Amino acid sequence: MQKIKLTQFSHGGGCGCKISPAILQQLLANIPTGVLPNELLIGSNTADDAAVYKLNERQAIIATTDFFTPIVDDPYDFGQIAATNALSDIYAMGGKPIMALAIVGMPLDKLPIEVISQILAGGASICQKAGIPIAGGHSIDILEPVYGLVAIGVVDPKKLLSNATAQIGDTLVLTKPLGIGMLSAALKKGLLTDADYDVMVKLTTTLNMIGSELCNINGVHAMTDVTGFGLAGHLLEMCRGAKLQATINFAQLPILEPAINIAKQGIATGASNRNWQSYGKSIIQVNAAEIWQRNLLTDPQTSGGLLIACDGAALSAVNDVIKSLQGHEGYVIGRMSKSEPQGAVFVE
Repeated sequence: MQKIKLTQFSHGGGCGCKISPAILQQLLANIPTGVLPNELLIGSNTADDAAVYKLNERQAIIATTDFFTPIVDDPYDFGQIAATNALSDIYAMGGKPIMALAIVGMPLDKLPIEVISQILAGGASICQKAGIPIAGGHSIDILEPVYGLVAIGVVDPKKLLSNATAQIGDTLVLTKPLGIGMLSAALKKGLLTDADYDVMVKLTTTLNMIGSELCNINGVHAMTDVTGFGLAGHLLEMCRGAKLQATINFAQLPILEPAINIAKQGIATGASNRNWQSYGKSIIQVNAAEIWQRNLLTDPQTSGGLLIACDGAALSAVNDVIKSLQGHEGYVIGRMSKSEPQGAVFVE
């Protein structure tokens, strides 16, 4: 088991293996939707984190799925990271998970049973922390290792948070630092130190439980989690959904120091470039125009933090929740405005 390196079996790892936004848009363009029921509060029209179906005036079901190929070599760590990432979509809607189903695809001729068992054990450990069971799942024999979850949650429809409901003047708050994609790229090249690896695993296995509490704060208007499309991509989805513009200050972005050093060496994931090709025309760089800065804006975050749009008056309460559950306050990175052009991100 010590000789097995999971990343050698995959062409891309974590949320970095997501299909690019541009190609995804083409794939979905001609899929008929039919007549949608009124109970479907959130579907695919706003590129939100999960689907939401209203059961009654007090309950709605949140359904989502997320899975990917290995981002790390250690099987237990991989299972933990994949499960944390999948559950994040429930928290990003302001909901609470109630159960999960495992998605398992493994090359049985290449990976020992012990390794696969460790992946599943890692995922199960995270679900235990979230207080939910893995109630079933599905498994297949495939060429590359794949693991993730179908996550089911509940939310009060009145407290539901979408990525499309930000308001003019909202403050933008991020709950985790950026740079996970850079660290994963360095790991694959054998350039990541043990200390930086530990930081990477700690961040990517920290559940975004704060989302279930933030929905109770008046003035929290919108929320999403930052994953495979990078900060710029997910913020752009927030702008397009609300028909607003965002301005962020690059100097205020919480970026892991080793990730900055890696970026300045010209290292980046393939997904970072694909992200820029997909939506770069909507990112207006004023002062942060260096290639390494662009790569950090589009850096795919596996199990990243929550991006929150809230009224300035609610910021103190938001920070109290974040600090109580994650040990630090949120990072204020910018604001939402009505300025033209709509659906764009300005980087100062």
